[in-house]
Amino acid sequence: MDSPKQQSMFSRELTANIEDFIAKLKRGELQGSKTVALKTANLMRHVVADSRWDDGETLKQLLKTVGRRLLKAQARELLIINIVCRVLHIVGEASPRINANKQEKQRGTETPAMGLGSSMSSRNLADQVSQTLAHAEANLYHTKSDVISEINEYIAEVECAEDEIARNALDHIHSSEIILTCGRSRTVEKFLLTAARKRRFHVIVTECAPLYDGHEQARALASPNIEVVVVPDSAVFAIMSRVNKVILGTHAVMANGGLIAVSGSHMVAAAARHHSTQVVVCAGLYKHAPSFPFDDDRFNTLMAPDAVLPYADAKLVGAVDVVSPRYDYVPPDLVDILVDDNGGHLPSYIYRLQQDLYDNANDLAWNMPDQ
Repeated sequence: MDSPKQQSMFSRELTANIEDFIAKLKRGELQGSKTVALKTANLMRHVVADSRWDDGETLKQLLKTVGRRLLKAQARELLIINIVCRVLHIVGEASPRINANKQEKQRGTETPAMGLGSSMSSRNLADQVSQTLAHAEANLYHTKSDVISEINEYIAEVECAEDEIARNALDHIHSSEIILTCGRSRTVEKFLLTAARKRRFHVIVTECAPLYDGHEQARALASPNIEVVVVPDSAVFAIMSRVNKVILGTHAVMANGGLIAVSGSHMVAAAARHHSTQVVVCAGLYKHAPSFPFDDDRFNTLMAPDAVLPYADAKLVGAVDVVSPRYDYVPPDLVDILVDDNGGHLPSYIYRLQQDLYDNANDLAWNMPDQ
């Protein structure tokens, strides 16, 4: 819960935006990694712009408070953690300038001692204090503008992530290759369609039951240079010997290089490893999560099982327990290359990217209890 002091630092418009976003998270209205990331980043920008703060630590605490409220509404959404940690990193880099402005403002409010021999009049003293405070306020305004500009750049980076990843398509896709992908991913779709401008190849799409997103992906990939075939999930191991490369999308990339990907991805990656087929994963930097998968189920979501076992089968419904997870955890040893905005990396290189993207351990632990 927000303390009364923190609540007073939020404007009415900002409070309304936070409550509206929390309501949408609870109702599950926000679908797709990119949508959640952009909405969260825009909300964090409003917190910086519309809340009352005068030092870096206060701003960080406000961001963490809002982040905790968002996670309470949707505790399994990794993208919220990623975006809040990234904004905290941006604020952390600007904190020295923010704190310097606060110190200058505090010095301006201190009244110099006036002795008998002092020639400074009360008017001159008031003018000096006013000038110092005005200068400090102007510096704080410029610093806040700089922070908001950096967040805007980050939002633009998220919006352009798919295009930046697609620029690397020709480095990984060659003519006449047979490529297998799993389910629906707009990042993979953009990646393959960009390569199809200059290369001709075959794509096999698993139908990804019970959502059957593979059919939608196959329709999106329809192109003169791409021959698309949809296969059932059960046929993956049988056809993997003919596949040259597996290209997957993912919901999130964990700190150890593992993936939180659509259900069925682990089976595809395991079959690829058995047949020594390369696995390439396309994921924007905003999907890199500063969390380790100590509990595989912590970041998973269970869907309604009626698509797997319809309620019409009354005898079976009462006799068995049906679990329908939305995501799979894919260990890093089943992934060969991760392609992000900056190019291709090995899963073992993720730790270095984490150091550049996020701040120290104290800021990464904001979503933990008792922090």
